[in-house]
Amino acid sequence: MDHAPYIMNNNPLHLFATPWFWSAFGAWTLAQFVKMLSALIRTQRLDFRYLVSTGGMPSAHSALVCALATSVGMTEGFDQAATMLAAAFAAITMFDAAVVRRAAGHQARILNQMLDEVFKEHHISERHLKELLGHTRLEVFVGLIVGILCATIVVSWWPR
Repeated sequence: MDHAPYIMNNNPLHLFATPWFWSAFGAWTLAQFVKMLSALIRTQRLDFRYLVSTGGMPSAHSALVCALATSVGMTEGFDQAATMLAAAFAAITMFDAAVVRRAAGHQARILNQMLDEVFKEHHISERHLKELLGHTRLEVFVGLIVGILCATIVVSWWPR
């Protein structure tokens, strides 16, 4: 397969001139802005911390890795090793977001409840753990859809 339209030379800055980068970055950015806008509607406060937060709807991690895998597949072919690597990376990331990090969030919630109970009786730090670490399956699925749509748009508009 001819890589000339996408890989110009060994200059790492050319990464920014690929549909793979812009698909992934665009999907992540869109997902984070959706979180920020939904928080703005919910709280009537503009909180820019949502642009770099974890957890919430949709999953920016899922959006990013699915956009990457989709754009690699669309440009390199879905029967190529690079596409399989990107798809495996996406699957592992989405599993981690939905299962491993979500479990860590549940543990943080329980530990925070324990701290609240202990704090009422003793003088210890009030600092709580971050509970919103992972995603529900729906948040991961919506991130997947966002990623695929972003990659489809970027690759279809990308000059060949």
